[in-house]
Amino acid sequence: MRHILGKPVVIGVLLVGMLAVGVGLYWFQPWKLWQDETVKDELPVAAPVSEPSSKPSDEAAPEKPSTAPPALRTLASGTLISHEHATSGTAKILQHPDGTRTLRLENLDTSNGPDLRVWLTDAPVKEGKAGWHVFDDGKYVSLGKLKGNKGDQNYALPADADLGALTSLTIWCDRFDVSFGAAKLARA
Repeated sequence: MRHILGKPVVIGVLLVGMLAVGVGLYWFQPWKLWQDETVKDELPVAAPVSEPSSKPSDEAAPEKPSTAPPALRTLASGTLISHEHATSGTAKILQHPDGTRTLRLENLDTSNGPDLRVWLTDAPVKEGKAGWHVFDDGKYVSLGKLKGNKGDQNYALPADADLGALTSLTIWCDRFDVSFGAAKLARA
């Protein structure tokens, strides 16, 4: 056995094999299937809107905050369906009184995986395998890495994101170009 393991060809094959296993482990990251990351972002709070003073400008008084807190408005919402991995939860697009918008994922439950992203897309949400690979075919806006595979999460939307065209959401695995789960965002 020592004679066989001492040959340069066998050593080379063993080194290449070990390198292949190392690259495979890095690429697939199978341990993430057993690791859950729970996120508990609070519901975004709308900033108070100031009321202008009724006094003339020469008697400048500090602005008073409104007595009633401004409300967030739901622009669109949907329920997540499973694709490559079992996925559930709801998605909402909320608008703040100042016009900024937030995507909120509530009660998200999906598998963990390598390089998961949150995308708004123009692709239709399809059930089953037909929906696994459609989300990178058209327009999409990446809202960043998925914060965790479970819980409640908030993602700021870019000011120029066109919600008229971006009608769906996907939890997208960028490493393998596959959707873990998706939701059609119906206008409220």
